[in-house]
Amino acid sequence: MKKILIFYGSYGGGHLSAAKTIDNYLKENYKNEVETKIVDCIEYINKYINKVSTEAYKELAKKAPWAWKHVYNNSQNGALSYVSYTTNRLMALKLNSLLKEFKPDLIISTHPFSSQMCAILKQKGKINCKIATILTDYHIHAQWLVSYKYIDYFFVANEQMKIDMIGKGISDQRIFVTGIPISDRFLKKYDKNTIIKDLGLSPEKETILFFAGGEFGLGRNTTYLVLKILIRLFKELQVVAISGKNKKMNRKFQELVKNTKSDSRVKILEYTDKVPELMNACVAVITKAGGLTLTEALVSNLPIAIINPIPGQEEQNTEYLVHNGAAIWIKKGDSIARTLKYLSRNREKLRDMKKRTKELAKPNSTADICKILLELN
Repeated sequence: MKKILIFYGSYGGGHLSAAKTIDNYLKENYKNEVETKIVDCIEYINKYINKVSTEAYKELAKKAPWAWKHVYNNSQNGALSYVSYTTNRLMALKLNSLLKEFKPDLIISTHPFSSQMCAILKQKGKINCKIATILTDYHIHAQWLVSYKYIDYFFVANEQMKIDMIGKGISDQRIFVTGIPISDRFLKKYDKNTIIKDLGLSPEKETILFFAGGEFGLGRNTTYLVLKILIRLFKELQVVAISGKNKKMNRKFQELVKNTKSDSRVKILEYTDKVPELMNACVAVITKAGGLTLTEALVSNLPIAIINPIPGQEEQNTEYLVHNGAAIWIKKGDSIARTLKYLSRNREKLRDMKKRTKELAKPNSTADICKILLELN
């Protein structure tokens, strides 16, 4: 029985979701062949460091995105890159105790820090197992490729990432264009009418899915304005708005729905585990640009409107999808109302976006990653 250790990091939800998806798939489909263990690499090393660094990331991304963009860009090279690498070298020593205890045959990493730490340990001769890195965005940050000579496999979202990595000296035989892993629930078919009726909405009307909360939200003012526009200017449409953990935003949304008497066509959800079902029942999605959410939307063949992506990885994700025709980017200074009106009236544009999502989607990413890894090991 192969022992597989799966590492993730707490910065952003996509790394954890990708790790959980891989872990669940392996347990469900290879239960007699593998033993898995899933670990937050920074949490394991030091809970205090994990808490401080995670909170710092959240605060920068939410309240000072310009500062996060500076950190993101400068961590690819120069002093910040050196500090990051040096810190990971020190933390790798603590991580090694876990590796000695578990003795994995394969390490799967969904975060660049754990990839770096494991590569450092392999370079030092502390471990000799295979290491696989799963990139969870649509563009490469240099931190993913630190000590790449000691990483055995890379799984990426698109062909351009593979081309870029080959250009940096990585053998094409180590790079697999599988897509970002998502739950197989997104591959199932659901009864749209039942889903819509259960929400108290009409199956006769088209419904928009609006991710308004999540870990960082779209920015309080922008989020409120988007919902207000959807309610006042798109009376022919229904809206399912997910406010996430932001209780204050949820209250404001509920008040807006009450004051505009739009509860028959607008539903506010604080939390839902029915995202696959909702995406299957909706005709488009308005969201930020996390790699996981965008991948889920692509697999669900939903045209995407992106607002307020976090500078850095989310802006790069946005640029990729806009360039490939699957999304539009409503930038700061753009008229949200005018842009959404244009999109709702331009059926040809929506059909083309939907077609492009099908061309970009890689629905079998999770199964493909697991199959490749188990065949190679």
